[in-house]
Parts: sequence; structure tokens; C-alpha cells
Amino acid sequence: MANIDIKEMIGAGVHFGHLTRKWNPNMAPYVYSERNGVHIIDLYKTIAKMEESAAALKKIAASGRRVLFVSTKEQAKEIIVKNAEGVNMPYITERWMGGMLTNFQTIRRAVKKMSNIDRMKQDGSFDALSKREKLQINRQRTKLEKNLGSIADMTRLPGAVIVVDVKKEHIAVAEANKLNIPIFAMVDTNSDPRPINYVIPSNDDATKSIDKVLTYLTEAIAEGLAERKASKEKKVSEKSKEEKPVEKTETKVETKSADNKKK
Repeated sequence: MANIDIKEMIGAGVHFGHLTRKWNPNMAPYVYSERNGVHIIDLYKTIAKMEESAAALKKIAASGRRVLFVSTKEQAKEIIVKNAEGVNMPYITERWMGGMLTNFQTIRRAVKKMSNIDRMKQDGSFDALSKREKLQINRQRTKLEKNLGSIADMTRLPGAVIVVDVKKEHIAVAEANKLNIPIFAMVDTNSDPRPINYVIPSNDDATKSIDKVLTYLTEAIAEGLAERKASKEKKVSEKSKEEKPVEKTETKVETKSADNKKK
């Protein structure tokens, strides 16, 4: 993982917290100072936490578990999609449906319903329906795609959740905590860091700040996936060598006997 440049962090505004009157006292360990009524985050602590989080995410990705990206705030949506899709991970950028983690089997049924609709369109049975039925099914499919499209292929609970703005995504945080799923989150000075396993004190409102932090974490996930791929290829190669038949070579040994030697 590349070193984090503190000047780039400052340029992205990662250090800007909220107004001092809106702060959460539990964020005190991460506050460096106050400037014009705004809390300034200690970027050295932010960098340390980013490196710690990246190392943990790299291990999770290398183990084959998936990482769910979550943020429904407008300024984070495009960044979430770009980073999650870049490493083929699921993401939620629309409404968080209650029970998405704690009632995962129900969510899987909804995904199955979406797949059934697609199957109907492929096998021709959809064409036999009335216009009204087609319209209803298409609306249902669009709604499911909007809420579940990115997690359609998530067959089991994620190994970790990355969250931007823990106040806004408090339901996702609560569900992940209930299931002991590690939470990696950008936590601003107005939020409570206590429910978060890996706190990254940072500005969770500015687009550049969000992009800076998430890109770094995503690069760590990519490294973990690359390690997993290399490990698999090595095992396949070693197995192939073991199964390769050993060629037998026959050696002729000439024996000379003085008794049988003809002169």
C-alpha cells in the first residue's frame, strides 16, 4: 500500500470537522484544534487509522470474504459505485432496507424474485401476460433493481462493511454490530465512534475527502484480491506438478562374466 501524503489529505479537506457546537464528545481523542468555530481533525491519527483499516481489509479480501460498501448520501454515491465496482464488491447507495443483514434470507428471497422475473422474460412466458400485468411486473423489477441490484450476487453475509456517515447509516451500523460484522467507517466530529470497529476520523461530507479515504481502502482490497489470486494459481501449479506422471527411464546394465566371455 502506498504511503499517505498529509498534504494531499489537507488539500482534500479530510481534516475539516463540524461546527464545535455540533460535536460528539466521544470524538475528542481525534480532534486536533478548533478554528473559526469548526473542529479540526488530527490527520496524523487519521492516517494511522487508515493504515490500520487498510491492513485489515486486505486480509479480509485475501480470505475470500466480500466487503459491502454503504452510503446513501448524494456526495458519496458515485464514489461508492466507482470503488465497489472496481473490486467487484457489493454496495448500497439507495435506501437501506431494514433487515438487509439481520434478515438476510428475506433479502435473498427478494433477489430470487428478481431473477424469476428475468427468467420469465428469457423463456417467453412474460410475453403471454396482459399489458397491465407486464407493467406491474416491470415496476416491481425496477424497484428491486434499485434497492438490491448491487447485492444480487451476494449469497452470504459480508465479511466487512465500509460506511460513509455513521449517523445517516445508523441502521446498517446497528445490524452489522448485531451480527458481529466488522465496520470500517469515516467518522466525522458530530458522530459517535463507539459502535465502530475501525474508526477513520475524517470529513464525511466533502466529495474529495470521501474519495481520498475510500480510494485508499479500495486499493488495499485490490491488493488482498491479487494475493488470493496469486495463491490460488500457485496451488494449482504445484498440484499440476505433483500429478504429472514421472517418466521412467530404463537403463541397461551390461555385465561381463569371465566364464561366459568368448574369445
